[in-house]
Amino acid sequence: MTKKYNVAVVGANGAVGEEILTILHEVGFPINKLVPLASSRSIGKSVEYGNKEIAIKELTDTVFEEENIEIALFSAGGSVSAQFAPFAVKAGAVVIDNTSHFRMDENTPLVVPEVNPEDIAKWKKSGVIANPNCSTIQMVQALKPLDEAYDLIRVDVSTYQATSGAGKSAMEELVNQMQDFFSFKLGESEHKAFKHQIALNVIPQIDVFLDNGYTKEEMKMVNETAKIMHKKIPLSATCVRVPTLRGHAEALTLTFAKDVNADEAREILRKAPNIVILDNPSESIYPMPATCLEKNETFVGRIRNDIFSKNMLHLFIVADNLRVGAATNAVRIAQKWIELDKEK
Repeated sequence: MTKKYNVAVVGANGAVGEEILTILHEVGFPINKLVPLASSRSIGKSVEYGNKEIAIKELTDTVFEEENIEIALFSAGGSVSAQFAPFAVKAGAVVIDNTSHFRMDENTPLVVPEVNPEDIAKWKKSGVIANPNCSTIQMVQALKPLDEAYDLIRVDVSTYQATSGAGKSAMEELVNQMQDFFSFKLGESEHKAFKHQIALNVIPQIDVFLDNGYTKEEMKMVNETAKIMHKKIPLSATCVRVPTLRGHAEALTLTFAKDVNADEAREILRKAPNIVILDNPSESIYPMPATCLEKNETFVGRIRNDIFSKNMLHLFIVADNLRVGAATNAVRIAQKWIELDKEK
């Protein structure tokens, strides 16, 4: 008989929390009891799980022990994870955290199951398994098999990141500004989620700028990639917010120690887990945000050799940031953790 688990979802009524609930149901996750958690402001509200409405409970210091939680999926912001994850761990739960709070902690594994599933076994050091940044997850899924084949020595990446990466309010801001545009009022639109107008615009800033001229988001990609792949790969990122609702895109230039063949690389990626190749330029087939909505795979296309250097490859990657870049990866971590639990 399959063991079932008491599962808490922290931030259950947020954009990622709702997606986690959807995916848990889609994959038939072995749940004994599901406990959606949020702040006191959400008491009286409920979330959907399958065909059921489940009342949200208040996130408190004691709720994990009271509900006998075994798996706690956090997606309510770094400060919430910092405050409440230790209580979940103390209650005996494994915490799978979707914020940046624990990612670079040396005792906390940072995991993309297609890349470094073996690191999940290190979870007991902190009681937490960290979910990487959305832009990092889809990128390393493609980097791993190519690194194994050709020995990756440098990555240059430009991202085109959807507004949902900044939360529900950011998505609403884009929609409101577009409505204002069609009412000839765009110049009067407020912009609170972003430093500038996002409708009909692109913003080459995600998160704050650091002393080195890179943003915090860009440095996340640098540092997280090294930790996940256990390899210090020189990486330069330019992260750009674009006026789409969901689905992050990335243009990658990869440099290898060996010469690389685009056709061979395409077949390597085709065989990689949870990657779908969309690469027929003559028929205008390539990945786009509209392609990947509500999908759990990472889409790769525009795979081509560099014109001047035989050891360089260019490609374009798109994935649903609320799924692959957040909720799907968290649920896949939980599934892998269960496999380890069964081996005890």
